[in-house]
Amino acid sequence: MADKTDSPSGKTFTLTNDQTGDKWVLPVFDGTIGPSTIDIRTLYEETGHFTLDPSFTSTASCRSRITFIDGDEGILLHRGYNIKDLAEKSDFLEVAYALLYGDLPNKKSYEEFRKNITYHTMVHEQLQFFFRGFRRDAHPMAVMCGVVGALAAFYHDSLDISDPNQREISAHRLIAKLPTLAAMAFKYSIGQPFVYPRNDLGFAENFLHMCFAVPAEPYRVNPILADAMDKILILHADHEQNASTSTVRLAGSSQANPFACIAAGIASLWGPAHGGANQAVLEMLAEIGTKDRIPEFVQGVKDKKYRLMGFGHRVYKNFDPRAQIMKETCDKVLSELGVKDPALEIAMELERIALSDPYFIDRKLYPNVDFYSGIILKAMGFPVSMFTVLFAVARTVGWVSQWKEMMEEPSNRIGRPRQLYTGAAQRDYVKIEKRT
Repeated sequence: MADKTDSPSGKTFTLTNDQTGDKWVLPVFDGTIGPSTIDIRTLYEETGHFTLDPSFTSTASCRSRITFIDGDEGILLHRGYNIKDLAEKSDFLEVAYALLYGDLPNKKSYEEFRKNITYHTMVHEQLQFFFRGFRRDAHPMAVMCGVVGALAAFYHDSLDISDPNQREISAHRLIAKLPTLAAMAFKYSIGQPFVYPRNDLGFAENFLHMCFAVPAEPYRVNPILADAMDKILILHADHEQNASTSTVRLAGSSQANPFACIAAGIASLWGPAHGGANQAVLEMLAEIGTKDRIPEFVQGVKDKKYRLMGFGHRVYKNFDPRAQIMKETCDKVLSELGVKDPALEIAMELERIALSDPYFIDRKLYPNVDFYSGIILKAMGFPVSMFTVLFAVARTVGWVSQWKEMMEEPSNRIGRPRQLYTGAAQRDYVKIEKRT
């Protein structure tokens, strides 16, 4: 299919200087779907002006064929496939293949891809000693930033970013090894021995086995929990040009190696405004404490006294299309485990209120994917400190796909945002003896 963004749409956008009457005509590009973009690449050269767009919320930083979001309509597509269809009908490795290569795999391609990922899940044995340099109480995300970046020191044979074959090997290694490293970070934090990956298990099943098995006895992964983890991975696999993905692309634009780029993405994801949303949900539930305090908390939210975490979404102005899938999964997990946890009871009551109270309905403050995923992960036995790590495990395939797409773009150049300087103008240097 021809890429409509390879040439201007024929439409233009005209800028006028009100003082001089000068006009500048800028080409407009159409995407397949979604808003058109005004091409401002020659703006400074022609007008002497930059654009000011703090946080880049109105700027398209790249062309991409990977993910499309329509926040007003609650639409999320990966390579054109609806997220609901993917979560209900595919598994994570199918989705990973589509993100990397553009289409869902046929049976032969899927089996080959699954084998490639499976046989890359082991990590260099020396890495286990790397973990010992961290304190046991170190935040797992701090560990992941260091260990993932250090992969470049162990896998020298796939660092040539100009070689498509080496780029693909690095992509496979990152997708395969992140769950192993995440499980190792978890085991290290609780003082248990590392559990090696098993090639006879599926991707999500293997991850849960590495997290919760111990050498002293057999461990069987509950298939309902494995399915829930698979859905969590799918629903967090990619989300367009968010902060961490943009970080990966910006790091990659400097021609940094892929392991360094993904480590940069992990560092960005660690921020509580990005990857810590499901952790914030559990902290909110802990702050509420007991069910009898819910009415007071809800009123406090209405009075702007408290913040309601896990409801609404910055991008989705109507509803988060991932949330309904996650809610159904959450119900299955809680039913299977029969968990009796005050925090989970509070969460379910908050959900009931949010879906029935006109205050929340009118403001479209529906539970989002982070609300339900936090509850599921807590019920599975993961500590709050691991929530963002699990987000990173899922998002790695998105980061790698975005990085790979960028490296294949012929016009790829190093990123260099501009600024509106508001500091002091040039001034003379005064010797320290003469300064007042």
